[in-house]
Amino acid sequence: MNGIALVLRALHHGENRLAGQLTAVAGRHRAEHEVHHVALDLAGWSREHAQRLADAARRQGLDLDDAPGELSSGMLSALQEKATGAADRRPEPGLLLLRDLRELHLGATENSLHWEMLAQAAQAARDDELPAVVSACHPRTLRQMRWTNTLVKNLSPQILTSL
Repeated sequence: MNGIALVLRALHHGENRLAGQLTAVAGRHRAEHEVHHVALDLAGWSREHAQRLADAARRQGLDLDDAPGELSSGMLSALQEKATGAADRRPEPGLLLLRDLRELHLGATENSLHWEMLAQAAQAARDDELPAVVSACHPRTLRQMRWTNTLVKNLSPQILTSL
């Protein structure tokens, strides 16, 4: 497997994982309407990124659609319901939200680094198709990072000083 294939596989996995995390966070924090709705929108972006990566990989002879370790939508729904129930019993929902935002931020940051690696590798390999995928998807990943960072900045003072 070549280096571009390795990055495609890692990024595809990362985008699928982030989509699942965003969906779970939206479920756990339904009462926080901005978090709930924006997280669902951002999860859709990550699912679209994963699909675009799978399409690009297929053109390179790599099949990512059946990548091991991905959650089916049924499994994801079951996990989301379980996580939502656990969040309802937690005494500190603010701390849970901060932890979730931190995890989302780290996942988006990892994906951003993979997008950068893919862009550089595609350029070095003189690939004509991958830069278009990167140009379409990476800015959205950066936006996911900015959203989580902004929420952490805005919510941390109130949550952490009220303990």
